[in-house]
Amino acid sequence: MRRREFIVLLGGAAACPAAAIAQQNNKKLIGFITGFNDKEMMPQFATFRARLQELGWIEGQNIVFDIRTASGDYEKLETEAGSLVAASPDVIVAMGTPALTAARQRTRTIPVVFSQVSDPVGQRLVESLARPGGNITGLANFEFASATKWIELLPELDSKVSHVTLITNPANENTAQFVKAITAAGNSIKVAVRVASVRDGADIQDAIENTSKRSGGSLIIFPDSLLINNRELIVELAARHRLPAVYPFRMFPDVGGLLSYGPNFPAIFRRTAEYVDKILKGTKPADLPVEQPRTLELVLNLKSAKALGLTVPPSLLSRADEVIE
Repeated sequence: MRRREFIVLLGGAAACPAAAIAQQNNKKLIGFITGFNDKEMMPQFATFRARLQELGWIEGQNIVFDIRTASGDYEKLETEAGSLVAASPDVIVAMGTPALTAARQRTRTIPVVFSQVSDPVGQRLVESLARPGGNITGLANFEFASATKWIELLPELDSKVSHVTLITNPANENTAQFVKAITAAGNSIKVAVRVASVRDGADIQDAIENTSKRSGGSLIIFPDSLLINNRELIVELAARHRLPAVYPFRMFPDVGGLLSYGPNFPAIFRRTAEYVDKILKGTKPADLPVEQPRTLELVLNLKSAKALGLTVPPSLLSRADEVIE
């Protein structure tokens, strides 16, 4: 997908042109909102659009996109959600909990399909997985309990790990539940847990540097658009300070991160497109069950492990879905 094609309807000023194009040409308008930035969105959106095309929905022929990104700025995300709802799309795709929350606050009638939302029932975003109710359905990416795996992997990778810093964004509604689950798991395996709330690159640097001041340190990076947008900085700092780190998505090992345990993005976005297809053909969101991730993938960057002086145990290597060498 060429960038020019991607940004033609991007940003706040695009709402009216997108809606007008859809109305004048009898096309369906699909809104897309996320806390990611444009660069991070492109691969996910390309997968989503390709699957829609396979299902017969062709951009410029029978659908128009109105895409809003916020680059981790949740105040901007709320503004964009209001503007997107004002454009009256036929369906909204909300990528991430902050995007879903912003969309939900502004409409209870426009169908919303979410992706990458953790425990939507526990957060009271839907009534149940089987019968979500209202105008919202979609694909969850984590149960909070699955986050315990992140901390359990650290001493398996490095027996010297004695404490871990959880790098979190305090603006993310999921933070408290993830912290609760990981702290309990840390207590059970005698790994001390500290929380570092960050709002920008400077905070991230301070948090990682502080972790490195005491031996036995390690990192867990939460699933959050601010942290994903800063993943190259995080990976570079973790390597510089020789800290083993576990990440939520494989895009971190792709840029040199040590290990990730999380959902498969392409599979999620293909399935998201299938939900949108059903809704555009008349199915109500309330009648589409919320799907839990079918599999979580373990991705290990062996080159990064060697740079940290770690010998990956055969038991972990054998469980890895992919090994980057």
